[in-house]
Amino acid sequence: MRTIQQRDLRNDSGKVLAAVESGESFTITRNGKPVAELKPLTQRTFVPIAELARTSAHLPRIDYGEWRAEMDSLIDQEMPEDE
Repeated sequence: MRTIQQRDLRNDSGKVLAAVESGESFTITRNGKPVAELKPLTQRTFVPIAELARTSAHLPRIDYGEWRAEMDSLIDQEMPEDE
């Protein structure tokens, strides 16, 4: 969370609100003392399928067998004994 002065909010409100729209939060101060918080009303909790498809279209393909073998080699497969 960034801290800005009341004067900066007044003079650069367009830039500040654009930052809030992109998910940033601000503490507003007056005479050096915090008086308010400015943060987005809603935070996206999901990604639409179309956006996921668009952003992942250029990622390399993953071979499940190779991935599983690598995970198995990295993770200890033994169960701990009860103490």
